[in-house]
Parts: sequence; C-alpha cells; structure tokens
Amino acid sequence: MLDTIPEAGPPSPEVAGAIGNAELARLSGPELLAQAAETSRQLAALAGRFMALTAELDRREGWRAEGATSLEAWMVERCGLSPSSARTYARVGERLFDLPHLNGALATGSLSLDKVRVLVEMAEPESEVTLAEAAQHASVRELAQLARTRRPPGAAGAHRQHEARSVRFNDSCLTMTAKLGPDAYAEVRSCLESRVRQAKGGETSGAVAEPIRLDQRLADALVDILRAGAGGAKSSGPTSPHVVVAHVPLEALSEDSDLFGELEHGGLINGEVVRRLACDATIVVALDDELGHTVYEGRTRRDPTATQRREIQRRDRHCRFPGCANATFTNAHHIVPWTPRGPTDIGNLALLCLHHHARIHAKEWTMRGNANEELTFVGPTGRIMTSHPSPLWTRVSTQPGRHLLGEPDG
Repeated sequence: MLDTIPEAGPPSPEVAGAIGNAELARLSGPELLAQAAETSRQLAALAGRFMALTAELDRREGWRAEGATSLEAWMVERCGLSPSSARTYARVGERLFDLPHLNGALATGSLSLDKVRVLVEMAEPESEVTLAEAAQHASVRELAQLARTRRPPGAAGAHRQHEARSVRFNDSCLTMTAKLGPDAYAEVRSCLESRVRQAKGGETSGAVAEPIRLDQRLADALVDILRAGAGGAKSSGPTSPHVVVAHVPLEALSEDSDLFGELEHGGLINGEVVRRLACDATIVVALDDELGHTVYEGRTRRDPTATQRREIQRRDRHCRFPGCANATFTNAHHIVPWTPRGPTDIGNLALLCLHHHARIHAKEWTMRGNANEELTFVGPTGRIMTSHPSPLWTRVSTQPGRHLLGEPDG
C-alpha cells in the first residue's frame, strides 16, 4: 500500500518555516491567495500520506509496541491528536486502502481531507472515480447530501444505525453528544419538545428579563426528566441515588465569598453554583494535608477508602498510562505493591484501566514514581513515557479550608 503513495517531497521555500509578519506584509493580495491555496493542497497531501502510514501500522498492530490499546489511542499519545481527529484519520485511512483513486486524489492534494472523509462513506471501487470527479465541483455540504440520498434505508442500515448508538461526554466543554437510531432519536426529540410545550411560566430569566431560548428550554427539559426518573425531586421527593461531588473551600458557602470550587467531571464552578448545590446537598467533610491532598492510610489497610478513590479520580481523571483516556473501567493500582511494603497512600495509588493494569502485572511494562508528582512508564521497546496529575488537581485545594459537597456513599 505504501508503495503506491508518492513520496512527500521537501516543502517549498514559502512554507518551509514560520512566515514572519514582515514577509507577509511584502506579499500582494494575489500572492497571499495563491500561497494559502497551495499550502492547503500540501496539507491534504501530507494528511493522505499520514493516513497511509497509520493504516499500515494498524494492519500490523504496530501500536501495541508502545502500550496503546488501539491506533486511535496511539495517535492521541504519540501525535498529540484529539480523540475525534484520531478516529477520523483511522476510519478514513482504513477505507482508503480499498479506494486507490480517492487515495491518490488525497495524496496529491487534488481533493481535501474533508471531501474525502465524506466520499469514503459511500464510495465503492467501481464508483470512486465518478465520485472523485463529482467532488471537484461540489462542496462538502453537497457531498454529504449526496451521501444521504445514495443510501436508501434497509435492514442492514437500520442495524448499523443501532450499533452506532453512543453518548459521549466532554468534561472540558461540559457538553454531551448523543448518536441514536432514527426511532430512538424521534422519541427523545418528541419527548423533550413535548415537555417544553407543557412547561408553564419561566418565560424570562436573569436579573434583566430576557426570553429563554428554545435550546435552553430543551436543556432544562432534559435535566428535569432525568431528575424525575432518578426520583430526585427538589423538595419532598425521595433522595436521588446518584452522588454529585464538588470540592470547595468552606468559606465559599458565604454569600459574599468569591472563592471557587470544582465539580467532579465538570470543571471549576463559581461561588454561586457552589451555594446552589449546598441548598439541596448533604455536606461531607474531608480533612486535607497542607497541600490539599485528602486522606492517607499508610499500612493500615490494603484497599483505598471511598474518599481516597474520589481524590485519586479527581487527581488522575482517567487511566494514567500516557495517551489512555479510559475513565470508566479503571482500578486504583499500588505502584509499590502493598505486600510487602507499599502504603495505601494516594501518592502510591494510580488509576489504570483494565488493559494497562493487566500489562503492568504481566511485567510487560514497568511503572515507577509518585502519582502525586510524576510517573514513569518503560515498555518493551525501551521508550520512556511520563504521566502527571491533572493540572486542575490542586487549584481548588490551595484555597484555604476545603470540603466535599455531595451525598455519602451508600
């Protein structure tokens, strides 16, 4: 496969390095347009070569040598890509292996990555030439519309839609993205819109009366439905079984305080949100050391306490293996084993997903260091990788007097 991809030549002098402001100022309008367009073509060509290389890497499962669980995970750690970009490159690269004409069009820069990304979802070896020619005169939006019309609904398509269902959370942006089958999508949309139509009052919000947008109403409806389903009525209803934890300074409960807190899986929150949570929450007090690190158990027990687990989760956010974003199926691993000498302190405990936990215990990888500071991983190839706590870990803790807002376990 790689033999069919043209070698990427050296970049032209215009794009070989960063362009300074003085050089940009000397370029005329037509020169700017021409160089920007040429750079875009070169970017497409480089993307084509990158995907050819990574697709071959995936076929060999070469990413396993560096401890990754998939090609996408390797791209995130080694290449610094976002998970969504890594998924795109992996998916398009896989499809292009069987589509040599589209592969060549991308590798030469005659088609952009965005266009090729749409085309590979509907192209077949016998249709790719025609589609590539049509793409020269169509926008990405038009190609997407064409893709939808070329796939009439059928049993196989319905099954694929059902298997593709997903809900993804982005903690940094406080967003969630849901992909549903057509029946579930229609049901959820109808339910939310019906809830909005039935709602009475609340036409305005804020100190200055402003109309509440439809998307805001839909968001409120979603939260209300989830709370009702969990039995979490705001006043006299049964207690919600879900635990919501916020790390905040005790002084933040004061009405005139400008201190902030941190909502687990939700980022930093201001004092107003802290006080709103406190109105309906049970207060759980935790004692910290001078650095704001919660509870140490030493040799008194092997398993971390529930409070320690919360603190480890707040520090690590996900598996500590570099590049692994698995935050759901994780274990608190003793870096120095509890038997015979490792303490059950959070500095000796780190989150590892099931896969990387097994790799460490199989001694395929070594793991050393203080989880509160830096961990070092060394694998079969000898490559050394490091991992650090979340940079948000102590931002709240360094404020005086911290406690946890939320319901206790059980």
